Amino acid sequence: MKRIIISEKIIEYRQKQQITQRELAQMLGVCHQAVSKWERCESYPDIIFLPSIAKLLSCSIDDFFTSN
Repeated sequence: MKRIIISEKIIEYRQKQQITQRELAQMLGVCHQAVSKWERCESYPDIIFLPSIAKLLSCSIDDFFTSN
């Protein structure tokens, strides 16, 4: 079974876009602690946020589920 790598991908693409956790959180309308938890694998973003996250980070939703 493949490992879900959403947290690693959010970090990778957020840093490529030079966006802070706080900035991403503000753009999504969530608290910055939520983004921090996503990146630490303590929780996953709600599925309804995936299209917005992908758009803001200039990637596709598929990128969150595939390894390099």
